[in-house]
Amino acid sequence: MKIVVLVKEVPDTYGDRKLSLETGLADREASDRVLDEIGERALEVALSYADANAGTEVVVVSMTPEASAATVRKGLAMGAASALQVVDGALAGADLSLTAEVLAAAVQRVGFDVVITGNQSTDGSGGVLPAMLAERLGVPQATALTSVSLTDSAVSGTRATDFGVAQVEAALPAVISITEALPDARFPNFKGIMAAKKKPFETVSLADLGVDAERLDAPRSIMTAVAEKPARGAGVKIVDEGDAGDKLAAFLIENRLA
Repeated sequence: MKIVVLVKEVPDTYGDRKLSLETGLADREASDRVLDEIGERALEVALSYADANAGTEVVVVSMTPEASAATVRKGLAMGAASALQVVDGALAGADLSLTAEVLAAAVQRVGFDVVITGNQSTDGSGGVLPAMLAERLGVPQATALTSVSLTDSAVSGTRATDFGVAQVEAALPAVISITEALPDARFPNFKGIMAAKKKPFETVSLADLGVDAERLDAPRSIMTAVAEKPARGAGVKIVDEGDAGDKLAAFLIENRLA
């Protein structure tokens, strides 16, 4: 069994988040950069299966700048057997369509039985990449799972819906995405950190994957404008002079909140 886990470096959720007004892209230097927590949980699902099933190979794949190699290597320290990092200047500001195309090519390069990813990243929060990836790979998808069960031939799990809980199953190979309902990831120990330095770590470009980021026949989104978020205005203060209830009701009605 070969399990590929998609991981991503994101701005720390506890830090500031800013857009560059020159490029319209996230300012990655505005806060610390960390491995996305949902990606770590996806990796924990794979590693837990590998712990219980000898012969399982876990590979981490990421599309990041070259400077993010240390962050991706954390996946090796946690227990993954190898890593593949896609690095190319043409990927700066890549939209979901290009990202799915690149990651699909990267996954095909390493080979897979199942791909595990988070349901959405904490920076982009698109939530559609797992489905787009499955479409690119031509395999079934089981997304937004709150529990996961793997066998040699299939993957199953539960998904919360507006009406209850659905049980879903897909034959392998397949793509699945998990939610934060899955357990927290393990911490890398000293042995794992030292071992990570010797594990295979491949860096590839778009040319290596046969992907053209400038193709005119591929769907691409284009940013047309960017502006700084408006400053937050002062709120309305209601002083109780015996008629606070009326004032509050009037405010709610005026702002269509009632």
